[in-house]
Amino acid sequence: MKVIPIYYVDAFTKECFTGNPAAVCVLTESIEDKYMQLIAKETNLSETAFVQPLEGQAVHQANRYSLRWFTPKCEVDLCGHATIATSEILFNRLGINGEQIIYETKSGRLTARKTDQGISLDFPIDEFSPVALPAAIIEAMGIESYENAIIGKNTKKLVICLKTKSDVLKLTPDFEKMKNIEFAMTVKGVGVTCSGDEDYDCISRYFNPWAGINEDPVTGSVHTVLAAYWSKLLNKSELRAYQASDRGGEMILRILTGNRVELIGQAVVVLKGELYI
Repeated sequence: MKVIPIYYVDAFTKECFTGNPAAVCVLTESIEDKYMQLIAKETNLSETAFVQPLEGQAVHQANRYSLRWFTPKCEVDLCGHATIATSEILFNRLGINGEQIIYETKSGRLTARKTDQGISLDFPIDEFSPVALPAAIIEAMGIESYENAIIGKNTKKLVICLKTKSDVLKLTPDFEKMKNIEFAMTVKGVGVTCSGDEDYDCISRYFNPWAGINEDPVTGSVHTVLAAYWSKLLNKSELRAYQASDRGGEMILRILTGNRVELIGQAVVVLKGELYI
């Protein structure tokens, strides 16, 4: 029997029971992929992260780690909030050495750093292209009107730009209809967004019923597309973003050189335990 430390962490928030919850499993040795998927199904959170030190080092002594993310239904290539959650555990619960963590992931090498504003993730920015929306997605999501639509070239996140904050907040998608849509292109989740208010530069929501997540509370990966879109539209290199789910969450987006973007957020640990397999 293997004993795996597990934590529940609310990410992109300063307060427990808000933001986006993720499970973090700290591995000292590899486990089979099937167990990762079963654990993610058992936690039934939008993401469960599995982190393991590389090069045979002890967890608290390493600064390079393998990191993988699973929804209850499948593995994903990139997840911001579970990376924030993992970094919170390594930095502030396990007391690793240094102010920087390097993760080797399916999306390449990612870096997390401690900052005065929270934990900073260095992610690839996702350039976008305009796209025509199929009538089926407009109907399924209950969208009355929209400004335009874009899709991330790498993440394949479809983002629909709505006119007002009210349009974003009042949406009540039919998730069963969404799951039955056949897109002419690869789509890995759908976001909606609008310009912000006095507190935020942009506001969004994000839906991915195809991965078992009807509405994700706060989504780091879609903000790699939103950062590219809103920074160009507003001509700003730093943005404050709010994801307007029931739980709500916020982050800072900072455009870097080399087609990178910093996602900066905070996190709160709400549970610690042991998992037995």
